[in-house]
Amino acid sequence: MSAIRGLRAAFVFLTRIPVGGFPYTEEDWRWSTAHFPFVGAVLGLLQATLAALLLPHLGAAATAILAVGLAMMLTGAFHEDGLADSADALGGAYDREKLFVILKDSRIGTFGAAALFVALGLRVVLLTELDVAMPLALLVSQTVARTPPIWLMRALPYVTADGESKSRLVARARSPQAIVATLWSLVLLVALVHHDAITLARAIALGLVLVAITLVVAWRVVVRAGGVTGDFLGATEQLAELGVLLVLVWR
Repeated sequence: MSAIRGLRAAFVFLTRIPVGGFPYTEEDWRWSTAHFPFVGAVLGLLQATLAALLLPHLGAAATAILAVGLAMMLTGAFHEDGLADSADALGGAYDREKLFVILKDSRIGTFGAAALFVALGLRVVLLTELDVAMPLALLVSQTVARTPPIWLMRALPYVTADGESKSRLVARARSPQAIVATLWSLVLLVALVHHDAITLARAIALGLVLVAITLVVAWRVVVRAGGVTGDFLGATEQLAELGVLLVLVWR
C-alpha cells in the first residue's frame, strides 16, 4: 500500500499540484522517491503540450522560456532553490560548519545567483536550439533527471540534522526505491528508442552522462559535507536536466 500511496506523496513533495491524501506515513514518504521520475514525466508532458501549442506561433525562444517558467510554477522552483543554495554553500564556505550555515540561509548570494543565471539561461538556449524537438526534450529531461538524486539518497548518508530538514523522511530511499525510479526512466527511453524518437546510441549516451553526473556530485558532496542534503539533491536534478539537454543537442 505504501508503494502505491508513495506515488501520490511524490506529487505532494515535488510539486504544487493539490493531490491531498494526508496524512502520509514514513513508509509512504520513503516510497515517494521511487516515483519521482513519473512525476517528472507528468511535468514534462505538460511542458511538452504547452511547447507544441506555442511553437508555431511564438517561435522557439519565447516558447522555451514559457515552458521553463511553467515547470518552475508547478514545482515552486523547488530544484532551482536547491541549486542556488548548493552553489552558495559550496562556493562560499571554507569549512564544513560554515557550509551548513549557508545552506540554511534563505538569502541568495553571488554564487547562487550566478548558478541560476547559467542554468536557466543554458536550459532556454538548448531548448531553443532543439526547436521542433523541444516537446520531446522536455519530456525526456524532466523524467530521467529525477533518477540520479535517488541513487545519491541510496548511496550516501543524509547529513542535515533531522529536526531541521524538510526532506528527512523522503531522503531515506533504499535499493527498492532506486530500482523502481530507474525503471520509470528506462521504460520511457526504451519506448522512445522503439518508436525511433531517439537513437539507441543517444539513449546510451544519456545514461552514461547521468551516471557521470551522479558520481561527480557524490564525490564533491562527500568531500565537502560528508553526504547529501536536500539542496544537494535538488542541484543534482538541475545538473542532470542540463546534461540530458546537452546530449540531445549534441551533433
